Amino acid sequence: MSETLAYDGYFLSYSGVSLPLKLVRPLAAAEIENRNTFFGVRRDEQGREILIHKVVYGEIELEHRYGYHPGGALHWAEILDDEGEIQRLNFDVQGRPC
Repeated sequence: MSETLAYDGYFLSYSGVSLPLKLVRPLAAAEIENRNTFFGVRRDEQGREILIHKVVYGEIELEHRYGYHPGGALHWAEILDDEGEIQRLNFDVQGRPC
């Protein structure tokens, strides 16, 4: 996967196993210039993560896309790995897997 994309934010890593990913250690745009690995995020109008890329040596290694219920809970997640495999997960209106 390779794509040029402007991100709304950059992060060093994430914590936990729940979705959406909990990104940690924000990075300034200047900090990623000499960094081999970082997470780039795009957000919607409400500030929720809708796209997260794990970028390694300039290549997108992992992609998460999220959609939300009108009440704000996670509705679906699509996870694309570096082999092009997509896994889609659906969630109820409380954000629980269904």
